Amino acid sequence: MTQRTVGVIGGSGLYEMEGLEGVEEHVVETTYGAPSDAVVSGTLGDTRMLFLPRHGRGHRMPPHQINYRANILALKQLGAEQLISVSAVGSMKESIRPGDMVVVDQFIDRTRTRPSTFFEDIGVVAHVEFAEPVDGALAEALYRASVEVGARVHHGGTYVCIEGPQFSTRAESNLYRSWGVDVIGMTNLPEARLAREAELPYATLALATDYDCWHTDHASVTVEAVLDVMRKNIATAKAILKAVAPKLPDASKSPATNAMEHAIMTARDRISDDARTKLKPLVGRYLD
Repeated sequence: MTQRTVGVIGGSGLYEMEGLEGVEEHVVETTYGAPSDAVVSGTLGDTRMLFLPRHGRGHRMPPHQINYRANILALKQLGAEQLISVSAVGSMKESIRPGDMVVVDQFIDRTRTRPSTFFEDIGVVAHVEFAEPVDGALAEALYRASVEVGARVHHGGTYVCIEGPQFSTRAESNLYRSWGVDVIGMTNLPEARLAREAELPYATLALATDYDCWHTDHASVTVEAVLDVMRKNIATAKAILKAVAPKLPDASKSPATNAMEHAIMTARDRISDDARTKLKPLVGRYLD
């Protein structure tokens, strides 16, 4: 079987997953700067996994200051063919209990200050299709793996991404609930948008840690409560990643792998040498 390479973006601890062979660390520099930390690679059977803690080891970077562009590009440069995001979220529905997993399929973007595209301040315009931000085959594989390990998992759901680093007010939380969202978090956008521009199929394994602050029968969300549930969830998340490794779909069949083919609007003879250099690791094949 041809070896497949998956990038996993998540919190500290994932790079220590038991069972990985040939573990290595990779310090990467990209044309968009340095990623959050060194990327840790290893193999699990026929699958190569690349782990990147989005906040850096020791949780040093707040959500609004993460270099999402460098994170995505670093994983692509190291050979990632598809991306799995492992993220702590708040539940916006009674039926999604703390400790549950949600394989989301849609996003609402409430971030404000983060670069959300690789095509910024370089004189190149691109408009990528993003109606279905999550790769269906990869999400299905994550769901099946979650069921296999006995996790309580929800298939599908909308993730509203807020700017942070503060949690929501109760009024905001209730507003988002009125929109029908399922979970709330601070990190998956612009991550998912950039993955599409990098032509990498993307899916999220969301770990519900709390009921945000809308649920008046429960205490408002606190860092202590989130960390307590996260510690319990990390073992389940690791089990799911192990189980999904042999189930990964063929990324070459995903619409994401050719997402930029017709997305670049700028005439090629008007693209500067500097812009070509910056974009080459990302979409160099479309610039000639």
